[in-house]
Amino acid sequence: MSNEKETLIQSTDETTRGDVESISGKGDASGTNDPSKHSDVHQSSRKYYDIEKSPASMEEVHNWQRQHIKTHDQGKEGYPLNVIVDPAMREMYQHVHEQGLTNVFDRFEQQEKIRCNFCVQGLSCQLCANGPCRINAKVPRGNCGVDADVMVARNFVYRHVTIGTSANIFHAQQAARTLKAAAESPESGLKIRDKEKLLKYAEMAGLNSHEDVNKVAVSFANWVLEDMGRPYWEESSMTKAFAPPKRQELWRKLNLFPGGGFSEIALAQTKCMTNLNADAVDFLLTSVRLGVANEYQGLFALDILQEILMGTEKIRTAKQNMGLLNKEKVNIITNGHMPLTAHVVIELASTPEWQEKARKAGATGLQILGHVCEGQQLLNYEDTGKMSAYAGQEGEWLSEEYLLATGAVDLFMFDYNCTIPTLPLYAKRFGTTMVSTHEVIRMPGTEVVEFKPAEMRKQAEKILVMAIEAYSKRKAENREVYIPPQVSDCMIGFSTESVKAALGGTWKPLIDAIVAGKIRGIATIVGCTTARYGQGGSNIFRITKGLIEKDILVLSGGCTSSVMQYTGLADPKAADEAGPGLKEVCKLLGIPPVLSYGACVDIGKMTQTAKEIADTLDVDTNMLPIVIGAPEYLEQKAVADACTAIALGWLVHVAPVPSVTGSELVVKTLTETTETLGLGKLTVETSADKTVQIYVDHIEKKRKELGI
Repeated sequence: MSNEKETLIQSTDETTRGDVESISGKGDASGTNDPSKHSDVHQSSRKYYDIEKSPASMEEVHNWQRQHIKTHDQGKEGYPLNVIVDPAMREMYQHVHEQGLTNVFDRFEQQEKIRCNFCVQGLSCQLCANGPCRINAKVPRGNCGVDADVMVARNFVYRHVTIGTSANIFHAQQAARTLKAAAESPESGLKIRDKEKLLKYAEMAGLNSHEDVNKVAVSFANWVLEDMGRPYWEESSMTKAFAPPKRQELWRKLNLFPGGGFSEIALAQTKCMTNLNADAVDFLLTSVRLGVANEYQGLFALDILQEILMGTEKIRTAKQNMGLLNKEKVNIITNGHMPLTAHVVIELASTPEWQEKARKAGATGLQILGHVCEGQQLLNYEDTGKMSAYAGQEGEWLSEEYLLATGAVDLFMFDYNCTIPTLPLYAKRFGTTMVSTHEVIRMPGTEVVEFKPAEMRKQAEKILVMAIEAYSKRKAENREVYIPPQVSDCMIGFSTESVKAALGGTWKPLIDAIVAGKIRGIATIVGCTTARYGQGGSNIFRITKGLIEKDILVLSGGCTSSVMQYTGLADPKAADEAGPGLKEVCKLLGIPPVLSYGACVDIGKMTQTAKEIADTLDVDTNMLPIVIGAPEYLEQKAVADACTAIALGWLVHVAPVPSVTGSELVVKTLTETTETLGLGKLTVETSADKTVQIYVDHIEKKRKELGI
């Protein structure tokens, strides 16, 4: 850090507080995430392993999990152990809690005591200097004159949909940038691994697919980047090339057909400015328009690009959870959503040269484990699965602090999204080296290896050197390590292509099973997990169990995939827990009743699967017996993804209750009116049992409309 930057930080720290006590409110460092100010707390914390252990046998774990969710004891009493169903997280929560360390579940309880009901309903605004303003029955307008309908709808767009859409398109932009570098800089360490996919989509884009493959890659990457940057008044080329034609007609009719993604975000953000747009319904339709851009210039685009670079998914078996950590190995965790650098790190670490370097440092080897959605993507890509250094998936985002608390993580590399702000504190306490691999994210007291696609091999080498050095330090200090032993078996690698291939290259067997009623319909259980009462993974588990028992096939994506894995629902053995029809299909194909499509960003592949099924049936996507569920949605991308599903005509279930209840107009528009326009609609339900019935009823309604 430069002297100028240090001076600026010090000056700001001294001059902005005035007579305010401190950011922690107690005059100590407990309220800051700067690890340098936590030396006393984090050096003196005691180890505590006298905890209630989960069963080591996964059969016992799964039996316990199934009994646990029957008790309906997931309120405040016994929280959070009454909602945590991950056996490793149950152990590590106790370990962290007993040390008095800040952690995600304890912070939820603290925040629950001071939570603002105005914010919960979407009835607070901080956009201008006359605020913050809050609305209730006695004060029905903000200072500028805004009413509850506009305030809630504007917050929905501004605080959720624009950020979520921006994040997904940004991710796709980075993937396009990386594909271009792979073609132009062979020494970068990147490869074009799925040439057939590149040529297929280049043709769909109207490009010359008969040139040298590197030229095609550059042209396709430029085509993607150009489309993202086009103005909002020019129709998106990616949407025209990839979206269902029947949907495109409807979107044009409703003025929902997007232009360039970044321009669409700018248009929506401009509408949100103080004293500008005051039409609540227009705000909500803007959200749906952003949902279209979110899919075709975000999710679907990045899926194509990353599969070209890392290999399309292939169905196989894998392993998941903290028991994959190995005290005697150099353990690297790669975390986030953009597995571009990580892919090169894994390939390099798989070479005999780097394994020997790890052995010279005293380790038995070097392994990389994925975490959150980055790990789910790496777990699913065909070529990553062939690399010996990739050891499997760790868990969902709720487990991050607990994962570092094992003391076994030597290096934690992180990029875009889902690296929580307290991790530098854990890294200092438990001896982990943290490394940012993208300029979009910075953490105090951590290393940086800047994202430069043309130099990824060099970047990977730097990361591996730091990891081996961190292991050497751990070994020299003989630091205590505790690794929960649980490891789940799971089947992964499901995608549009791999599922279709497993069905013999045609959707007919799946459609026949649906027509015969053996599979009543499909539910996607996607998105995040939350720390809320009644959630923590348990809500996802209970809903999924209820659905498969009703012969509904489930597709998972995001942190929900980890829940399916550590509860055994992604194991082919779980076919025995399905209804008779779904069980028969699963047994015949040797698959589980939950098909893991991977990460939250892989929702883009789910929509492509639905599109192909709809095309085979010659119907619009809104006719399919499908429900989209995000039973523990967390952040802005999930809301943008919900808008994508509404644009495609599907019922979207979310829990917890989103911050829109302060406006009857907004609630009615999202839950009723959009469906009358040929779009989908939102439904909100927190009870797992009622949620299952909502899904069943909607699927049966769609079956009736299809005449089956």
